[in-house]
Amino acid sequence: MSSDKSLFRRKTIAAILQNPPADHEGPSAGGLARHLTVRDLTALGIAAIIGAGIFSTIGKASLDGGPAVSLLFVFTAVACAFSALCYAQFAATIPVSGSAYTYAYASFGELAAWIIGWALIMEYAVGNIVVAISWSDYFTGLLDGVGIHLPLWLTMGTQTGHAGYEAVMSIMQAGRPLAEATPAQLEGYKAWTSAPELFNGFHLVVDLPAFVITVLITALVYVGIKESKNASNLLVLLKLIVVFIVIAVGAFYVQPANWTPFAPNGVGGVLKGVSAVFFAYIGFDAISTTAEECKNPQRDLPKAMMYALIICTVLYVVITLVLTGMVSYKELGVGDPLSFVFAKVGLSRLSGLVAVSAVFAMASVLLVFQLGQPRIWLTMSRDGLLPQVFSKIHPKFHTPSFATIVTGFFVAVPALILNMDLVVDLTSIGTLFAFALVCGGILIIDPYGRSEARFKVPYINGQWLVPLILAVGAFLVIRYNAASNHEFWLDATGQHGWLQHDAVSGKVTGGFAHQIPTLVFFLFCLALSVLSFRKKLSLLPTLGLLINLYLMTELGISNWTLFFVWLLIGLAVYFTYGYKNSKLGQPGTQVAVA
Repeated sequence: MSSDKSLFRRKTIAAILQNPPADHEGPSAGGLARHLTVRDLTALGIAAIIGAGIFSTIGKASLDGGPAVSLLFVFTAVACAFSALCYAQFAATIPVSGSAYTYAYASFGELAAWIIGWALIMEYAVGNIVVAISWSDYFTGLLDGVGIHLPLWLTMGTQTGHAGYEAVMSIMQAGRPLAEATPAQLEGYKAWTSAPELFNGFHLVVDLPAFVITVLITALVYVGIKESKNASNLLVLLKLIVVFIVIAVGAFYVQPANWTPFAPNGVGGVLKGVSAVFFAYIGFDAISTTAEECKNPQRDLPKAMMYALIICTVLYVVITLVLTGMVSYKELGVGDPLSFVFAKVGLSRLSGLVAVSAVFAMASVLLVFQLGQPRIWLTMSRDGLLPQVFSKIHPKFHTPSFATIVTGFFVAVPALILNMDLVVDLTSIGTLFAFALVCGGILIIDPYGRSEARFKVPYINGQWLVPLILAVGAFLVIRYNAASNHEFWLDATGQHGWLQHDAVSGKVTGGFAHQIPTLVFFLFCLALSVLSFRKKLSLLPTLGLLINLYLMTELGISNWTLFFVWLLIGLAVYFTYGYKNSKLGQPGTQVAVA
C-alpha cells in the first residue's frame, strides 16, 4: 500500500496486532516477558489508585463537602466506570502496550494519537514528580519522628528553598515582622541560608529523598516486570492491611452526630471536590500499558480494570464515612487526614502506622507510573514517532531499557529541584483528555456494539436517552443553581472583564476567559445530542465522553492555558520529527480508510 500523507492516517487493528512480537515468540525473540495475571493487574490498579487520594485529598474534599463527599466518590467512580468499560473493550480488541495512545491511533488517527501520547507524559512522568516530592515529605516526617533529622537543605527542591528565601528577604527589607511569612517560606529561608554555597550566591538546596526513591524505583522497573509486579503486590498487600485496620479500629470511634448535617455546604460544596476526588482515581488506565506482559490480556485486562475500580471505590466510601464520623468535617482540612484523626482521638501509635503506610502507598504509585510511561514511549517509537532507541528491549531483563532510564531521569532530576504546585491539576487534565478520547474512540470503531472482541461495552441506544439526559441536566442546573448561574452569566457576557482575580490569593475566580471551556462544552453537548439522535450512538461511551469533558471544564482557564502550551510543544516535536519518520508514511504500510 502506498504511503499516506494525511495527519489523520489510522493504523488498522490488524497492523497494530502484527507490530509487537506475538505471544509464541516470547522474550527470546526480543519481546516483553509475559508474567502478569489478573491478580497482578488488579494489584497494579489498586497500587495506582490508592495513593495520594486516600492519604491526602480525602481531607480537603471532606472539608468542602462534609460526609456527603462519600457520594461524590461514588459519582466519580461511575464516571470513571464509563471510561473503564471503553478501555476494557480497546484492551480486549488491541492487547498491546501503549494504552490510550494506541487506541487513538486506531480510531482518530496519527495526529490525535501523538497528542494523547504527549498528554500521557503529563499523567505519568510529570505526575510522578509530585508523587516523589510527596513521598519525600512523608519520609522525612517519619525520620523526624524517630529522631533522625536530615538537614533542611537536603529535603526540599531548589525552587522551593529560593522562593522562601526571597519571600522572607522581602519582608525583612520592608521592615515588616517575620510573623507575616508562612511556615513554608520560613523553612525555605532556613534551608537556603544554611546550605553550602556553590558559586555566585547559588546554594545547594535539593530534595535528596525524592531523587533517591525515584532512582530506586526506576532500577526496579528496569530489572524486570516480574520483580516489579512482586514488589507491587507486596506494597498493595501492606497498605490494604493498614486501610482495613483503619476502618476496623476507626469504626469504634465513630460518632453518628458528626454525620449531621450530611451535606453542610449543599451540592455546590460536594461538587467543589470533584477535581481532588477524580485525582484519587487516575491510574487504572496504567493497567493497559502492560498488555504485552499479560499472560492472557484479552481476558484479564477488562476484569482487572473493573475489579480495581470497584475495590477502590468501596474503600474510599467507607474510609470517608469513618473519617467524617470520627471527627467533625471542619477539622479535616489537613494534608494527612488519616494520621490526624487517630492522633485526635488519642491513638498516636496507629497514627504513626498510617504515616508509615503512606510511604508505602506513595512508593507503589511511583512504581506503577514508572512502569507505564516507558511502555507508551516504546509503542510510539515502534510507530516511528520517536527515535528507534526508545523501543530497545534489554536482552536479559526483557524491559524497555532506554525508555525506562529516560523516564527515571525525567522524574528524578525535576523532583530534586522543582516545586510543582500546578502539576496535580495538569495531571488531571491530561488524564481526562485521554479518557475522553478513549470513550470517543469506541464511538468510532464500534458505535453499535457489534464488535467481536472478547469484551465490549454493552450497547444501549442513545437516540432519545442522550438528548433526554442532557435536557434533564439543563433543567436541574437552571432550577437549583440560581446563584452560580447568575455569576456565570455575568462572566459569559463579559461584565466581569476578561479575568477576575481573588484579592487575597490572586487566583482566577471568574471573567469571560474563565468560562470559555464551559461555553465550548455547552456547544459540544448540543452537537453530540443531535449526532446521537441521528446516528443512534451507544449511550455509555457517549456519557463517558461528556462527563470527562465536563470535569475538564472544572479545572479552570489557568490549567487549560498551560495544557495548550504543553500541546504546542508536543506538536512542534511531532512536525519536526514524528510526521516525517512515521511508519505509516512509508510505502507498504497498512492505513485504515477514514
